[in-house]
Amino acid sequence: MNDHSQPDGSAEHEHDHGALGDAEFAEFMELAAEEGFDLEDVEGAIEAAGHGPLPVLAVVGRPNVGKSTLVNRIIGRREAVVEDKPGVTRDRVTYEAEWAGRRFKVVDTGGWEQDVLGIDASVAAQAEYAIEAADAVVFVVDAKVGATDTDEAVVRLLRKAGKPVVLCANKVDGPSGEADAAYLWSLGLGEPYPVSALHGRGTGDMLDQVLEVLPEAPAQTFGTAVGGPRRIALIGRPNVGKSSLLNKVAGEERVVVNELAGTTRDPVDEMIELGGRTWKFVDTAGIRKRVHLQQGADYYASLRTAAAVEKAEVAVVLIDASESISVQDQRIVTMAVEAGRALVLAYNKWDTLDEERRYYLEREIETELGQVAWAPRVNVSARTGRHMEKLVPAIETALEGWETRVPTGRLNAFLGELVAAHPHPVRGGKQPRILFGTQAGTKPPRFVLFASGFIEAGYRRFIERRLREEFGFEGTPIHISVRVREKRGKKK
Repeated sequence: MNDHSQPDGSAEHEHDHGALGDAEFAEFMELAAEEGFDLEDVEGAIEAAGHGPLPVLAVVGRPNVGKSTLVNRIIGRREAVVEDKPGVTRDRVTYEAEWAGRRFKVVDTGGWEQDVLGIDASVAAQAEYAIEAADAVVFVVDAKVGATDTDEAVVRLLRKAGKPVVLCANKVDGPSGEADAAYLWSLGLGEPYPVSALHGRGTGDMLDQVLEVLPEAPAQTFGTAVGGPRRIALIGRPNVGKSSLLNKVAGEERVVVNELAGTTRDPVDEMIELGGRTWKFVDTAGIRKRVHLQQGADYYASLRTAAAVEKAEVAVVLIDASESISVQDQRIVTMAVEAGRALVLAYNKWDTLDEERRYYLEREIETELGQVAWAPRVNVSARTGRHMEKLVPAIETALEGWETRVPTGRLNAFLGELVAAHPHPVRGGKQPRILFGTQAGTKPPRFVLFASGFIEAGYRRFIERRLREEFGFEGTPIHISVRVREKRGKKK
């Protein structure tokens, strides 16, 4: 079934069954057999949940070559904005996809054409941010138009980055277009895969090649090297004070700070001593250099934030406490949660708040950010340095939650008590039960629960809440997947 998900020789055996040791795995499979589950299915579920961070595929190319259409085709649903004019991709840039049993993330770089920057510069800027986060790249070229100067510029960038590249010759709707695709050998990136993203023609062959070049898991070792610094992404909307905060924790002016939103252009990775440890901070401040680049800035900021978050272990989301919590703040928090990173919320400019604003802010936090009530919170002032000493303990707490693992025996004792005290509601005359479960992975914690029937979303949320109450998991998202026991004889 999962013919593409065999670990390579370099992977350790624990890769096969997530975070479960051999003895624990054997015991668990015995339990699954007793309950009448298909053992191949159980093994597949544990392997899927125990994957760790997913490899990242970036889709790059100049505007209007069909990148978003291709992304929709890869993820199997229409999520990326598609319109027949350049530059409509905004906000959401990272999606999860699966092909031939392998899961990975896709970064859609859309096409943002800006006259002030010049098309080459804007395409290059996007490609740069996306390639930085990626493990492999799909480079999309319009086969009907052929290779342009902008395409050549992106090729130079790809060569410099040294990441594996799959060349997609898009808009090949029939055999007659195959010859156009063949011309793209001239780019020097190897075989061009003729594809029609719109109709799905050729995408399977292209994705097979993507799996060939995409690693099983990202190269990022997440600070497991002895004494390796942990990576912190400092994220938030433009002008909330990210650069000021970085300067304050660094104790010197390392980053340009300006009243104009978005003076930070290049990613700045800083090794900073804090609380007796060295941390690697990534400053991801808004990326517009000039105010008249406003139109595309939100999109660039999303792309850049996604790149930083993919490289980090902890996302510190900076929120301007003096202003109402915005949709953009919520989006950035969601981006960090969906990426499965540890999370800390830092409310900046706290020293400027009066009693009334503090009262309303608390209400806003409850309503707008209630879904991440588990994230440690610090109230800081990047300008004065107030409460900066609380940042490190919050980051350490979040990392601890992110790496926590509950042994299978203890988890099942907890689940047994929980189900006995609070059974799932009866639906359609049946009462589904959670039979047993295991934590298949950490960073973030990932659980697989095995049940006798469909478990409703509300009951899953209840289980997550009780898991947090019992085992902590402060500062980390939790992933829960449920496998339902199939009726006997139903399997082919």
